[in-house]
Amino acid sequence: MYSSQPNSSSPAGETALDRALEKNEAIQESVEQSAQELLVVNAVLQQEIPLHAHSGEVAQAVQKSELIEERIQQSADDLAQVNQVLEQELSERAELERELAHTKAALA
Repeated sequence: MYSSQPNSSSPAGETALDRALEKNEAIQESVEQSAQELLVVNAVLQQEIPLHAHSGEVAQAVQKSELIEERIQQSADDLAQVNQVLEQELSERAELERELAHTKAALA
């Protein structure tokens, strides 16, 4: 479970949720880059392999590569949605922390 308290090895004020968002964003970027690289590979394969050779194992390999490309892109899209949820959670948490600080100051 994530703690809202920063640990001693993280920059001041950075929470576990902040670190999770940063890690997800890095993973999303890597997955998107992989999808783009696979897209280029597939385009080269489609251009370089003659149409008459698009049968048997070659055709299966190209089709499998295209399916993997789609799964990678879907994973990148899923990560983007998770990142949006994390960003919203961070915003809500920051607002609650401001309200708590204000309430504590008013009570003091």
